[in-house]
Amino acid sequence: MKRTLTFAETASVASMLFGLFFGAGNLIFPAYMGQAAGANMLPALGGFLVTGVGLPLLAVAALGLSWADGLLALSSRVGRGYGYFFTCALYLTIGPFFAIPRCFTVPFEAAVVPILPDGVSPRTALLIFSACFFAVMLWFSLRPGKILTWIGKVLNPLFLVTFFIIIGCALLRPMGSAAAVEPTGAYADAPLAQGFLEGYNTMDALAGLAFGIVVVNVIRSLGVEDPADVAVCTVRSGLFACLLMAVIYTMTALAGAQSRAVLPMADNGGAALMDIVRRYFPGIGAYLFALMILFACIKTAIGLITSCSEAFVQMFPKSMSYNKWAVLFSVASFAIANVGLNGIIQFSLPVLMMLYPLAMTLILVSLTERRLPLSDGGYKLVTAVTMVCALGDLIAALPEGVRVFLHLDPIRALYAKVLPLYGLGLGWLLPAAAAFLLALVLRRSKKHKS
Repeated sequence: MKRTLTFAETASVASMLFGLFFGAGNLIFPAYMGQAAGANMLPALGGFLVTGVGLPLLAVAALGLSWADGLLALSSRVGRGYGYFFTCALYLTIGPFFAIPRCFTVPFEAAVVPILPDGVSPRTALLIFSACFFAVMLWFSLRPGKILTWIGKVLNPLFLVTFFIIIGCALLRPMGSAAAVEPTGAYADAPLAQGFLEGYNTMDALAGLAFGIVVVNVIRSLGVEDPADVAVCTVRSGLFACLLMAVIYTMTALAGAQSRAVLPMADNGGAALMDIVRRYFPGIGAYLFALMILFACIKTAIGLITSCSEAFVQMFPKSMSYNKWAVLFSVASFAIANVGLNGIIQFSLPVLMMLYPLAMTLILVSLTERRLPLSDGGYKLVTAVTMVCALGDLIAALPEGVRVFLHLDPIRALYAKVLPLYGLGLGWLLPAAAAFLLALVLRRSKKHKS
Protein backbone atom coordinates (compact mmCIF):
# COMPACT_ATOMS: atom_id res chain seq x y z
CA MET A 1 0.00 0.00 0.00
CA LYS A 2 1.41 3.36 -1.01
CA ARG A 3 1.80 5.58 2.05
CA THR A 4 2.70 8.97 0.59
CA LEU A 5 3.15 10.90 -2.63
CA THR A 6 6.50 11.52 -4.28
CA PHE A 7 7.71 15.10 -4.56
CA ALA A 8 6.77 15.17 -8.25
CA GLU A 9 3.26 13.86 -7.48
CA THR A 10 2.83 16.37 -4.65
CA ALA A 11 3.90 19.17 -6.99
CA SER A 12 1.38 18.00 -9.62
CA VAL A 13 -1.47 17.86 -7.09
CA ALA A 14 -0.48 21.28 -5.67
CA SER A 15 -0.37 22.70 -9.21
CA MET A 16 -3.82 21.27 -9.88
CA LEU A 17 -5.20 22.74 -6.64
CA PHE A 18 -3.65 26.13 -7.38
CA GLY A 19 -5.15 25.97 -10.86
CA LEU A 20 -8.58 25.21 -9.41
CA PHE A 21 -8.32 28.14 -6.97
CA PHE A 22 -6.71 30.78 -9.10
CA GLY A 23 -9.24 32.20 -11.50
CA ALA A 24 -11.03 35.42 -12.33
CA GLY A 25 -11.23 37.14 -8.95
CA ASN A 26 -7.71 36.12 -7.96
CA LEU A 27 -6.31 38.39 -10.66
CA ILE A 28 -8.64 41.36 -10.64
CA PHE A 29 -9.27 41.93 -6.92
CA PRO A 30 -5.65 42.17 -5.63
CA ALA A 31 -4.75 44.49 -8.54
CA TYR A 32 -7.63 46.82 -7.69
CA MET A 33 -6.83 46.58 -3.97
CA GLY A 34 -3.24 47.60 -4.65
CA GLN A 35 -4.34 50.65 -6.63
CA ALA A 36 -6.88 51.70 -3.99
CA ALA A 37 -4.69 51.01 -0.94
CA GLY A 38 -1.53 52.70 -2.23
CA ALA A 39 0.66 53.55 0.77
CA ASN A 40 -1.54 51.30 2.94
CA MET A 41 -0.95 48.29 0.71
CA LEU A 42 0.85 46.18 3.35
CA PRO A 43 -1.94 46.16 5.99
CA ALA A 44 -4.54 45.74 3.23
CA LEU A 45 -2.55 42.84 1.79
CA GLY A 46 -2.28 41.30 5.25
CA GLY A 47 -6.06 41.25 5.61
CA PHE A 48 -6.47 39.97 2.06
CA LEU A 49 -4.05 37.09 2.65
CA VAL A 50 -6.02 35.96 5.71
CA THR A 51 -9.23 35.38 3.73
CA GLY A 52 -7.61 34.82 0.32
CA VAL A 53 -4.88 32.36 1.37
CA GLY A 54 -5.13 31.38 5.04
CA LEU A 55 -8.78 30.37 4.99
CA PRO A 56 -8.56 28.31 1.76
CA LEU A 57 -5.62 26.41 3.28
CA LEU A 58 -7.58 25.80 6.48
CA ALA A 59 -10.59 24.67 4.42
CA VAL A 60 -8.54 22.07 2.57
CA ALA A 61 -6.93 21.02 5.86
CA ALA A 62 -10.33 20.73 7.56
CA LEU A 63 -11.57 18.25 4.97
CA GLY A 64 -8.31 16.33 5.02
CA LEU A 65 -7.79 16.15 8.79
CA SER A 66 -11.44 15.51 9.65
CA TRP A 67 -11.53 12.52 7.26
CA ALA A 68 -14.94 13.78 6.16
CA ASP A 69 -16.17 12.43 2.84
CA GLY A 70 -16.85 15.85 1.33
CA LEU A 71 -18.52 19.07 2.41
CA LEU A 72 -21.93 17.48 2.99
CA ALA A 73 -20.51 15.13 5.62
CA LEU A 74 -18.58 17.97 7.28
CA SER A 75 -21.48 20.43 7.43
CA SER A 76 -24.00 17.74 8.45
CA ARG A 77 -22.37 17.70 11.88
CA VAL A 78 -24.54 20.76 12.52
CA GLY A 79 -27.61 18.86 11.32
CA ARG A 80 -28.58 16.91 8.22
CA GLY A 81 -30.96 19.59 6.93
CA TYR A 82 -28.40 22.32 7.48
CA GLY A 83 -25.77 20.16 5.73
CA TYR A 84 -27.87 20.00 2.57
CA PHE A 85 -28.75 23.72 2.75
CA PHE A 86 -25.17 24.89 3.26
CA THR A 87 -23.65 22.49 0.72
CA CYS A 88 -26.16 23.44 -1.99
CA ALA A 89 -25.79 27.18 -1.26
CA LEU A 90 -22.00 27.00 -1.33
CA TYR A 91 -21.72 24.97 -4.54
CA LEU A 92 -24.30 27.07 -6.36
CA THR A 93 -22.48 30.26 -5.28
CA ILE A 94 -19.04 29.12 -6.43
CA GLY A 95 -20.64 27.38 -9.37
CA PRO A 96 -23.34 28.41 -11.84
CA PHE A 97 -24.73 31.43 -9.99
CA PHE A 98 -21.63 33.61 -9.55
CA ALA A 99 -18.09 32.21 -9.83
CA ILE A 100 -18.39 30.35 -13.16
CA PRO A 101 -20.24 33.21 -14.93
CA ARG A 102 -17.50 35.51 -13.62
CA CYS A 103 -14.96 33.23 -15.31
CA PHE A 104 -16.83 33.94 -18.58
CA THR A 105 -17.13 37.69 -18.17
CA VAL A 106 -13.74 38.68 -16.70
CA PRO A 107 -11.67 37.62 -19.74
CA PHE A 108 -14.30 39.08 -22.05
CA GLU A 109 -14.61 42.51 -20.43
CA ALA A 110 -10.97 42.85 -19.43
CA ALA A 111 -9.27 41.31 -22.48
CA VAL A 112 -11.66 41.00 -25.41
CA VAL A 113 -13.64 44.26 -25.29
CA PRO A 114 -10.52 46.49 -25.59
CA ILE A 115 -9.49 44.75 -28.85
CA LEU A 116 -12.93 44.49 -30.48
CA PRO A 117 -13.02 45.96 -34.02
CA ASP A 118 -15.09 49.09 -34.53
CA GLY A 119 -18.74 48.42 -35.26
CA VAL A 120 -18.92 45.10 -33.34
CA SER A 121 -21.61 45.10 -30.67
CA PRO A 122 -20.24 44.14 -27.24
CA ARG A 123 -23.49 42.27 -26.46
CA THR A 124 -23.17 40.18 -29.61
CA ALA A 125 -19.47 39.63 -28.97
CA LEU A 126 -20.19 38.49 -25.38
CA LEU A 127 -22.75 35.98 -26.65
CA ILE A 128 -20.27 34.53 -29.17
CA PHE A 129 -17.34 34.52 -26.73
CA SER A 130 -19.33 32.91 -23.91
CA ALA A 131 -20.65 30.24 -26.31
CA CYS A 132 -17.06 29.33 -27.28
CA PHE A 133 -15.94 29.42 -23.64
CA PHE A 134 -18.93 27.26 -22.71
CA ALA A 135 -18.06 24.64 -25.35
CA VAL A 136 -14.41 24.35 -24.26
CA MET A 137 -15.31 24.26 -20.56
CA LEU A 138 -17.94 21.56 -21.07
CA TRP A 139 -15.62 19.41 -23.21
CA PHE A 140 -13.00 19.31 -20.44
CA SER A 141 -15.58 18.96 -17.65
CA LEU A 142 -17.08 15.83 -19.20
CA ARG A 143 -13.68 14.15 -18.71
CA PRO A 144 -13.17 14.52 -14.93
CA GLY A 145 -10.63 11.70 -14.79
CA LYS A 146 -8.17 13.90 -16.72
CA ILE A 147 -8.43 16.92 -14.40
CA LEU A 148 -4.93 16.39 -12.90
CA THR A 149 -3.37 16.31 -16.38
CA TRP A 150 -5.29 19.17 -18.01
CA ILE A 151 -5.18 21.62 -15.11
CA GLY A 152 -2.12 20.58 -13.10
CA LYS A 153 0.23 19.85 -16.00
CA VAL A 154 -1.03 21.92 -18.97
CA LEU A 155 -3.26 24.94 -18.28
CA ASN A 156 -1.74 26.04 -14.98
CA PRO A 157 1.89 26.08 -16.23
CA LEU A 158 0.76 28.10 -19.28
CA PHE A 159 -0.92 30.63 -17.00
CA LEU A 160 2.12 30.90 -14.71
CA VAL A 161 4.48 31.56 -17.62
CA THR A 162 2.38 34.43 -18.97
CA PHE A 163 1.79 35.83 -15.47
CA PHE A 164 5.46 35.99 -14.48
CA ILE A 165 6.39 37.57 -17.82
CA ILE A 166 3.85 40.37 -17.34
CA ILE A 167 4.05 41.07 -13.60
CA GLY A 168 7.78 40.35 -13.49
CA CYS A 169 8.41 43.18 -15.96
CA ALA A 170 6.19 45.52 -13.94
CA LEU A 171 8.12 44.84 -10.73
CA LEU A 172 11.56 44.96 -12.29
CA ARG A 173 10.80 48.37 -13.85
CA PRO A 174 8.27 49.94 -11.44
CA MET A 175 6.31 53.01 -12.49
CA GLY A 176 6.80 54.58 -9.07
CA SER A 177 6.72 54.02 -5.32
CA ALA A 178 3.62 52.56 -3.67
CA ALA A 179 4.43 54.58 -0.54
CA ALA A 180 3.82 57.81 -2.46
CA VAL A 181 0.27 56.84 -3.52
CA GLU A 182 -2.60 58.27 -1.45
CA PRO A 183 -5.05 55.56 -0.27
CA THR A 184 -8.67 55.92 -1.36
CA GLY A 185 -12.03 54.97 0.15
CA ALA A 186 -12.10 52.50 3.04
CA TYR A 187 -8.41 51.73 2.50
CA ALA A 188 -7.55 55.15 3.94
CA ASP A 189 -9.25 54.52 7.31
CA ALA A 190 -9.35 50.73 7.82
CA PRO A 191 -7.03 49.03 5.30
CA LEU A 192 -6.68 45.78 7.26
CA ALA A 193 -10.43 45.23 7.61
CA GLN A 194 -11.11 46.28 4.02
CA GLY A 195 -8.43 43.92 2.72
CA PHE A 196 -9.96 41.14 4.84
CA LEU A 197 -13.37 41.75 3.23
CA GLU A 198 -11.83 42.08 -0.25
CA GLY A 199 -10.59 38.52 0.13
CA TYR A 200 -14.23 37.38 0.28
CA ASN A 201 -14.54 38.22 -3.40
CA THR A 202 -12.03 35.55 -4.41
CA MET A 203 -14.49 32.95 -3.00
CA ASP A 204 -11.46 30.76 -2.22
CA ALA A 205 -12.43 29.76 1.33
CA LEU A 206 -15.70 28.46 -0.12
CA ALA A 207 -13.81 26.87 -3.01
CA GLY A 208 -11.43 25.20 -0.54
CA LEU A 209 -14.35 23.36 1.04
CA ALA A 210 -15.54 22.37 -2.43
CA PHE A 211 -12.18 21.42 -3.95
CA GLY A 212 -10.92 19.55 -0.89
CA ILE A 213 -12.76 16.39 -1.89
CA VAL A 214 -11.46 16.68 -5.47
CA VAL A 215 -7.90 16.72 -4.10
CA VAL A 216 -8.64 13.80 -1.77
CA ASN A 217 -10.00 11.74 -4.68
CA VAL A 218 -6.95 12.52 -6.85
CA ILE A 219 -4.59 11.54 -4.02
CA ARG A 220 -6.47 8.28 -3.56
CA SER A 221 -6.27 7.61 -7.30
CA LEU A 222 -2.46 7.91 -7.00
CA GLY A 223 -2.42 4.98 -4.59
CA VAL A 224 -2.64 6.59 -1.14
CA GLU A 225 -5.43 4.78 0.71
CA ASP A 226 -4.95 5.14 4.47
CA PRO A 227 -7.05 8.09 5.73
CA ALA A 228 -4.20 9.46 7.86
CA ASP A 229 -1.81 9.39 4.89
CA VAL A 230 -4.44 10.99 2.65
CA ALA A 231 -4.86 13.78 5.22
CA VAL A 232 -1.10 14.45 5.36
CA CYS A 233 -0.79 14.52 1.55
CA THR A 234 -3.85 16.81 1.28
CA VAL A 235 -2.48 19.33 3.76
CA ARG A 236 0.98 19.26 2.17
CA SER A 237 -0.42 19.87 -1.32
CA GLY A 238 -2.67 22.63 0.02
CA LEU A 239 0.28 24.32 1.73
CA PHE A 240 2.32 24.41 -1.49
CA ALA A 241 -0.63 25.71 -3.52
CA CYS A 242 -1.48 28.45 -1.02
CA LEU A 243 2.13 29.63 -0.71
CA LEU A 244 2.20 30.11 -4.48
CA MET A 245 -1.08 32.03 -4.25
CA ALA A 246 0.37 34.30 -1.57
CA VAL A 247 3.40 35.11 -3.76
CA ILE A 248 1.21 35.95 -6.76
CA TYR A 249 -1.22 38.06 -4.70
CA THR A 250 1.68 40.06 -3.28
CA MET A 251 3.22 40.64 -6.71
CA THR A 252 -0.12 41.65 -8.25
CA ALA A 253 -1.07 44.03 -5.42
CA LEU A 254 2.37 45.66 -5.48
CA ALA A 255 2.24 46.13 -9.26
CA GLY A 256 -1.21 47.71 -8.88
CA ALA A 257 -0.05 50.08 -6.13
CA GLN A 258 3.06 51.16 -8.07
CA SER A 259 1.03 51.79 -11.22
CA ARG A 260 -0.91 54.61 -9.53
CA ALA A 261 2.21 56.78 -9.74
CA VAL A 262 1.57 57.05 -13.49
CA LEU A 263 -1.86 55.59 -14.26
CA PRO A 264 -5.26 56.84 -13.04
CA MET A 265 -7.41 54.77 -10.70
CA ALA A 266 -9.15 52.09 -12.79
CA ASP A 267 -12.82 51.16 -12.51
CA ASN A 268 -11.94 47.55 -11.63
CA GLY A 269 -8.98 45.21 -11.33
CA GLY A 270 -9.32 43.90 -14.86
CA ALA A 271 -8.98 47.39 -16.31
CA ALA A 272 -6.06 48.08 -13.96
CA LEU A 273 -4.18 45.00 -15.18
CA MET A 274 -4.91 45.83 -18.81
CA ASP A 275 -3.50 49.35 -18.33
CA ILE A 276 -0.36 47.91 -16.73
CA VAL A 277 0.18 45.37 -19.52
CA ARG A 278 -0.28 47.97 -22.25
CA ARG A 279 2.21 50.23 -20.51
CA TYR A 280 4.95 47.59 -20.56
CA PHE A 281 4.00 45.74 -23.75
CA PRO A 282 2.66 48.28 -26.25
CA GLY A 283 1.10 46.62 -29.27
CA ILE A 284 1.16 42.99 -28.13
CA GLY A 285 0.19 43.72 -24.52
CA ALA A 286 -3.54 43.32 -25.05
CA TYR A 287 -3.06 39.89 -26.63
CA LEU A 288 -0.59 38.72 -23.98
CA PHE A 289 -2.99 39.82 -21.26
CA ALA A 290 -5.87 38.06 -23.02
CA LEU A 291 -3.92 34.78 -22.99
CA MET A 292 -3.02 35.11 -19.29
CA ILE A 293 -6.52 35.85 -18.09
CA LEU A 294 -8.10 33.25 -20.38
CA PHE A 295 -5.81 30.51 -19.05
CA ALA A 296 -6.59 31.61 -15.49
CA CYS A 297 -10.35 31.53 -15.96
CA ILE A 298 -10.84 28.44 -18.11
CA LYS A 299 -9.00 26.13 -15.70
CA THR A 300 -10.97 27.39 -12.71
CA ALA A 301 -14.27 27.07 -14.57
CA ILE A 302 -13.45 23.45 -15.44
CA GLY A 303 -12.64 22.70 -11.80
CA LEU A 304 -15.84 24.35 -10.58
CA ILE A 305 -18.07 22.47 -13.00
CA THR A 306 -16.35 19.21 -12.06
CA SER A 307 -16.62 19.70 -8.30
CA CYS A 308 -20.21 21.00 -8.43
CA SER A 309 -21.36 18.08 -10.58
CA GLU A 310 -19.62 15.50 -8.39
CA ALA A 311 -21.11 17.08 -5.26
CA PHE A 312 -24.69 17.01 -6.58
CA VAL A 313 -24.30 13.41 -7.74
CA GLN A 314 -23.18 12.55 -4.22
CA MET A 315 -26.02 14.50 -2.57
CA PHE A 316 -28.76 13.32 -4.95
CA PRO A 317 -27.57 9.94 -6.29
CA LYS A 318 -30.97 9.01 -7.75
CA SER A 319 -31.50 12.29 -9.64
CA MET A 320 -29.14 12.64 -12.63
CA SER A 321 -25.79 11.40 -13.84
CA TYR A 322 -22.56 13.41 -13.57
CA ASN A 323 -22.69 14.34 -17.26
CA LYS A 324 -26.24 15.69 -17.00
CA TRP A 325 -25.36 17.82 -13.96
CA ALA A 326 -22.29 19.14 -15.81
CA VAL A 327 -24.39 20.12 -18.83
CA LEU A 328 -27.07 21.75 -16.63
CA PHE A 329 -24.55 23.81 -14.65
CA SER A 330 -22.71 24.82 -17.84
CA VAL A 331 -25.92 26.03 -19.48
CA ALA A 332 -26.95 27.98 -16.35
CA SER A 333 -23.51 29.60 -16.16
CA PHE A 334 -23.68 30.54 -19.84
CA ALA A 335 -27.06 32.23 -19.33
CA ILE A 336 -26.03 34.16 -16.20
CA ALA A 337 -22.71 35.23 -17.74
CA ASN A 338 -24.59 37.35 -20.26
CA VAL A 339 -25.83 39.58 -17.40
CA GLY A 340 -22.35 41.15 -17.35
CA LEU A 341 -19.50 41.39 -14.85
CA ASN A 342 -20.77 44.36 -12.82
CA GLY A 343 -24.16 42.76 -12.24
CA ILE A 344 -22.57 39.48 -11.15
CA ILE A 345 -20.25 41.20 -8.65
CA GLN A 346 -23.03 43.44 -7.32
CA PHE A 347 -25.33 40.55 -6.41
CA SER A 348 -22.63 38.08 -5.33
CA LEU A 349 -21.31 40.28 -2.51
CA PRO A 350 -24.38 40.03 -0.21
CA VAL A 351 -24.41 36.24 -0.61
CA LEU A 352 -20.70 36.06 0.21
CA MET A 353 -21.22 38.22 3.31
CA MET A 354 -23.65 35.54 4.51
CA LEU A 355 -21.78 32.39 3.47
CA TYR A 356 -18.23 33.37 4.43
CA PRO A 357 -18.88 33.63 8.20
CA LEU A 358 -20.70 30.28 8.12
CA ALA A 359 -17.79 28.72 6.21
CA MET A 360 -15.19 30.21 8.55
CA THR A 361 -16.88 28.97 11.72
CA LEU A 362 -17.38 25.51 10.19
CA ILE A 363 -13.69 25.34 9.21
CA LEU A 364 -12.38 26.49 12.58
CA VAL A 365 -14.72 24.31 14.65
CA SER A 366 -13.75 21.29 12.50
CA LEU A 367 -10.02 21.98 12.92
CA THR A 368 -10.26 22.33 16.70
CA GLU A 369 -12.57 19.34 17.14
CA ARG A 370 -9.94 16.93 18.46
CA ARG A 371 -8.57 19.33 21.07
CA LEU A 372 -11.74 21.31 21.80
CA PRO A 373 -14.67 19.07 20.85
CA LEU A 374 -18.21 20.43 20.81
CA SER A 375 -21.45 18.59 21.30
CA ASP A 376 -24.07 18.47 18.56
CA GLY A 377 -25.82 21.28 20.40
CA GLY A 378 -22.58 23.26 20.44
CA TYR A 379 -22.27 23.01 16.66
CA LYS A 380 -25.86 24.22 16.33
CA LEU A 381 -25.33 27.11 18.77
CA VAL A 382 -22.23 28.46 17.00
CA THR A 383 -23.86 28.12 13.58
CA ALA A 384 -27.17 29.71 14.63
CA VAL A 385 -25.48 32.74 16.23
CA THR A 386 -23.20 33.18 13.21
CA MET A 387 -26.12 32.93 10.78
CA VAL A 388 -28.25 35.51 12.60
CA CYS A 389 -25.38 37.99 12.77
CA ALA A 390 -24.20 37.34 9.20
CA LEU A 391 -27.71 38.07 7.99
CA GLY A 392 -27.11 41.65 9.10
CA ASP A 393 -23.94 41.81 6.96
CA LEU A 394 -25.95 40.48 4.01
CA ILE A 395 -28.53 43.25 4.46
CA ALA A 396 -25.81 45.91 4.64
CA ALA A 397 -24.22 44.64 1.40
CA LEU A 398 -27.44 44.71 -0.61
CA PRO A 399 -27.75 47.44 -3.28
CA GLU A 400 -29.36 50.51 -1.77
CA GLY A 401 -32.37 50.33 -4.09
CA VAL A 402 -33.08 46.75 -2.97
CA ARG A 403 -32.84 47.68 0.71
CA VAL A 404 -35.20 50.61 0.27
CA PHE A 405 -37.70 48.55 -1.73
CA LEU A 406 -37.74 45.81 0.94
CA HIS A 407 -37.79 48.35 3.83
CA LEU A 408 -34.66 46.83 5.38
CA ASP A 409 -32.94 50.02 6.57
CA PRO A 410 -34.57 49.91 10.07
CA ILE A 411 -33.28 46.35 10.50
CA ARG A 412 -29.85 47.46 9.33
CA ALA A 413 -29.89 50.28 11.88
CA LEU A 414 -30.79 47.81 14.65
CA TYR A 415 -27.87 45.54 13.72
CA ALA A 416 -25.53 48.54 13.69
CA LYS A 417 -26.69 49.51 17.18
CA VAL A 418 -26.36 46.02 18.68
CA LEU A 419 -23.30 44.42 17.01
CA PRO A 420 -19.72 45.63 17.48
CA LEU A 421 -17.65 45.77 14.24
CA TYR A 422 -20.85 45.82 12.16
CA GLY A 423 -19.70 48.92 10.32
CA LEU A 424 -16.60 47.01 9.17
CA GLY A 425 -18.65 44.09 7.83
CA LEU A 426 -17.55 41.87 10.73
CA GLY A 427 -20.61 42.01 12.94
CA TRP A 428 -20.65 38.22 13.25
CA LEU A 429 -17.09 37.85 14.60
CA LEU A 430 -17.41 38.58 18.34
CA PRO A 431 -20.83 36.89 18.79
CA ALA A 432 -19.54 33.74 17.01
CA ALA A 433 -16.46 33.67 19.24
CA ALA A 434 -18.64 34.10 22.35
CA ALA A 435 -20.95 31.29 21.18
CA PHE A 436 -17.96 28.99 20.66
CA LEU A 437 -16.65 29.69 24.18
CA LEU A 438 -20.12 29.18 25.66
CA ALA A 439 -20.47 25.85 23.82
CA LEU A 440 -17.12 24.72 25.26
CA VAL A 441 -18.14 25.74 28.79
CA LEU A 442 -21.50 23.95 28.53
CA ARG A 443 -19.89 20.75 27.23
CA ARG A 444 -17.26 20.69 29.96
CA SER A 445 -19.87 21.45 32.62
CA LYS A 446 -22.06 18.59 31.36
CA LYS A 447 -19.05 16.26 31.21
CA HIS A 448 -18.01 17.21 34.77
CA LYS A 449 -21.52 16.52 36.12
CA SER A 450 -21.69 13.13 34.42
